[in-house]
Amino acid sequence: MAVARVTEIIAGSSKSFKDAIEEGIERANKTLKNVEGVWIKDQSIILDKGKIKEYRVVMKVTFVLDA
Repeated sequence: MAVARVTEIIAGSSKSFKDAIEEGIERANKTLKNVEGVWIKDQSIILDKGKIKEYRVVMKVTFVLDA
C-alpha cells in the first residue's frame, strides 16, 4: 500500500497561468520524488499600474512517499 503526501506551493509567471503551472510542476519535480498529481487550488493576477505583472497559481502537489 502506498502512502502519499500533499504539499502546497505557489508559482508565478509573467507570461500566463499555463506557464506558471508548468514552472511550478518543474520545480516540484526537482525537490520532490514521485510526484503523482497537481490540483490548482487558486489563481490570481498581480497588477502594476493597471497592467498584468504576474500570473500566480496556488497548487496542491501530491507525491508518494518512499517505502
